[in-house]
Amino acid sequence: MTDLQSWVAPTYDALADLLASSPAQTWDVPSLCEKWQVRHVVAHVTMPARLTPEQFGAEMAAAGGDFAVLSDTVAARDAALPIAEHLDALRSPRLHAWQPPGGGAAGALSHAVIHALDVTIALGRPAVAPEEAVTAILDQLTAANGAWFGLDLTGVRLEATDTGWSWGSGEVVRAESGALVALLSSRTLPDGRALPRS
Repeated sequence: MTDLQSWVAPTYDALADLLASSPAQTWDVPSLCEKWQVRHVVAHVTMPARLTPEQFGAEMAAAGGDFAVLSDTVAARDAALPIAEHLDALRSPRLHAWQPPGGGAAGALSHAVIHALDVTIALGRPAVAPEEAVTAILDQLTAANGAWFGLDLTGVRLEATDTGWSWGSGEVVRAESGALVALLSSRTLPDGRALPRS
């Protein structure tokens, strides 16, 4: 079994490289995350590089214990940070080693891969996560049968067009592996496709 955490750093480093070589206006492009531009997604995923556990606890208390409120508040505030700071945070060893409370390495990798895809798919660019990491997240999400993101996968078959990965039986949904991860994360693709919610 490959150490899932070992795929986190390459994912964030590659995202940083992509954004560093892109025009400044790229940061203002709408991501797959509703209401968030690319800069908001980066501000969100890099929270562990900026906030100590104590600071995070204070932010959580200020948000009334609601992580969704905390996420929106921090993303809205920190999205305005200089691009150089965002890039440094994406490359931070602290971020690369971080694991969500109770989520372990699997949670760290899914956070990195899913949010990186929120950016790359919106920009029309290839996935930056290692292919094996994307497949691992596909396996995670389908093992939960869509429950993580409130999907109903009854009668759905998923087939990756860029690898041999497939899952389920029923109406076939074909897309690149990264796009399938986005669909399983309850995102709507730029072509309008989405999976049914439960």
